[in-house]
Amino acid sequence: MKSPTSSLVTSKSNIAYLSGFTGSSGFMLLTKSQKYLFTDFRYIERAKNSIKRGIKIIDTTKMWRNPEDLKKNWQTILKKHRINNLGIEENHLTIATYKKFKKISPKVKFSDISGKTEAEREIKSKLEIENTTKSQRINEKVFREIKKFIQQYCGKKIITEMNLAWAIKQLGHQFGAEDISFEPIVAFGKNSALPHHQPGKTKLKKGDLVLIDMGMKYKGYCSDMTRIVFTTSPTPLQKEIYQLVLKAQKAAIKGIKAGITGKKADALARDIINSAGYEEQYGHAGGHGVGLDIHEMPSLANKYIKTLKENSIITIEPGIYLPGKFGIRIEDMLLVTKKGNKNLTKITK
Repeated sequence: MKSPTSSLVTSKSNIAYLSGFTGSSGFMLLTKSQKYLFTDFRYIERAKNSIKRGIKIIDTTKMWRNPEDLKKNWQTILKKHRINNLGIEENHLTIATYKKFKKISPKVKFSDISGKTEAEREIKSKLEIENTTKSQRINEKVFREIKKFIQQYCGKKIITEMNLAWAIKQLGHQFGAEDISFEPIVAFGKNSALPHHQPGKTKLKKGDLVLIDMGMKYKGYCSDMTRIVFTTSPTPLQKEIYQLVLKAQKAAIKGIKAGITGKKADALARDIINSAGYEEQYGHAGGHGVGLDIHEMPSLANKYIKTLKENSIITIEPGIYLPGKFGIRIEDMLLVTKKGNKNLTKITK
């Protein structure tokens, strides 16, 4: 079967990338000669003021109330552009929505094009790099304030993980972020051994190691950073593990450049941790792409054999987790360049 020349786009992030539209309801149809954005009454004016030139807006308000009206209008567009093979994003299309489009497109064959737009998004424009960098500057400003909270209240047992997570959200808004990239991970003491710990009511005690994984959104673009805060001098084991993770991260940062595979990029840090005998304590990928989504292409993982592209933005985040004791993860964001990379994260380690 030939690759489809027209595609139905249902991923919100892909719609935002292709059109500039950020409403919560809508989809796009891309043909050889015309791009369409379908949305309802709630977002029509917003779309008119935000989408890129050349995109035709279709008001679906009455169509969704009357299925026959939707069918008629949809089939008119299919016929106009002679669409008999339509690409769909299976990764972002619910079964219910798929059935609906299948029903109103009886003569059209559907082909999966998942990942096509995501591959385009992997290489960032100058503006996308600027927005991501600004997002990280806000992230760092928030972290500095959170660090002050830890220093001020450590030992008083009145600050919980949930308190700090909430403060991260509030400060992000105060410093110019439109949202958080993801729910902050704040882990005290032995909770840091859980890579994706959900902040709870654990109170901060003097001597606790604090793991903070946080990110902000600026003009749609995400940032991501993980830091460790020691509330007293680290124990010999904590120091050993921290230095090992830092050594692994530095080796990865030194070796990453455009053209290296995600598998090899991951191995730059992982081999050091494995050689030290902590292979079983490092169970997640070494990094991921960042952009409109907090996790996007590429991936730094053993199974990812595609190469890193120039002007992609990735994280480097090796970690070691000792159940019942503590965990260490250090994460920076890098802009991949032809000859190496540029670290977008400026907070000290």
